[in-house]
Amino acid sequence: MSSDQQILEDLAHVMRKALPDQDLAGPYDSDTRILADMGLASIDVIIIAEKIEEHYGRKFPFGNFLAGLRQKGADDLTLGEIVEFLRPLVLGENR
Repeated sequence: MSSDQQILEDLAHVMRKALPDQDLAGPYDSDTRILADMGLASIDVIIIAEKIEEHYGRKFPFGNFLAGLRQKGADDLTLGEIVEFLRPLVLGENR
């Protein structure tokens, strides 16, 4: 299993645990959009970010990540974008 696939699976697990009242059974892939495809609200993104930090046991610069997406004009984000953000932080790779 690739590191991206593992992070995507971790993310799916965290999301189901963080938002138990949502129907997040999937299947989802890296192109799945949080708001449009999954039907989540922007506040859910904050909850997911907090739960990801709990899962990995450390803080991540989600504020900078989300601000960068807004500056690019993004009105949604994909699971793949979250994986790309997390990969170097989780695996200790240089950006």
